[in-house]
Amino acid sequence: MFGYEFMREAFIASTFIAITAGLVGVFVVSRNMSFLSHTLSEIGFAGASFGILVGISPLAGMILFTLVSSIAVGSLSSESSRREASISAISSLFIGLGILFLSLSSESSSYATNILFGSIVGISSKEVNQLMILALFVIFVFIIFYKPLAFDSFDHIGARAAGLKTRLLSIAFLVTLALSVSIGAQIVGSLLVFVLLTLPGATAKYVVHTVPKLIMVSVGLSLAGVWLGLYLAFVTNWPVTFFISTFEVIAYFLGLSYKNWKLNH
Repeated sequence: MFGYEFMREAFIASTFIAITAGLVGVFVVSRNMSFLSHTLSEIGFAGASFGILVGISPLAGMILFTLVSSIAVGSLSSESSRREASISAISSLFIGLGILFLSLSSESSSYATNILFGSIVGISSKEVNQLMILALFVIFVFIIFYKPLAFDSFDHIGARAAGLKTRLLSIAFLVTLALSVSIGAQIVGSLLVFVLLTLPGATAKYVVHTVPKLIMVSVGLSLAGVWLGLYLAFVTNWPVTFFISTFEVIAYFLGLSYKNWKLNH
């Protein structure tokens, strides 16, 4: 398997993607922003399609759209009474824009498939390097803001009472979330990137309770999902996204079952 260059590149890229998604996902779940990761994945589809239309890389277009949108859409989290309708409207708009951009471009429909579902064949060394740089930047930001971000994510009222700049922390988190969506979509696609950004973190909270352990379990589940998914996709020639999402869903329900078992014993 590793005799093929594209598989080596895919495993390197998926490793950085999994670490980033697993790390960010813990805070996505703790900040109740699963809805935002889902919306950004659809905005990312429009961004990638726009990149193809104007002649820039899909990754650059995705980053552009998700960065700008994450701040705007993130502000809706405080408007709970209008959140669901607003998010649905925004998601529908950007899905429509993505389809429009693709129809106006001269590329074939295979580009749409790669954007939506990811691709382990088409990833190049240049793209791997770009993903590594972005992933390292996200990790670096989390190292800098780790303590205040963890405080704000798990005890927002206490963080505000302690005088932390929660608005700045929120912006920093939204930027890293936008980058994580763009990074993760390169392997699992924009349609299901939210799986890696929500399920490992949600599963982790059922089995461990401290922030460092949450991060370790979440990252571990992300790594296991993408590595196993890539291997099974290579062996069967089935979509890698199917295997990754199936693994993470099974892990989630096993974690939930474990929590229920602990509560009853």
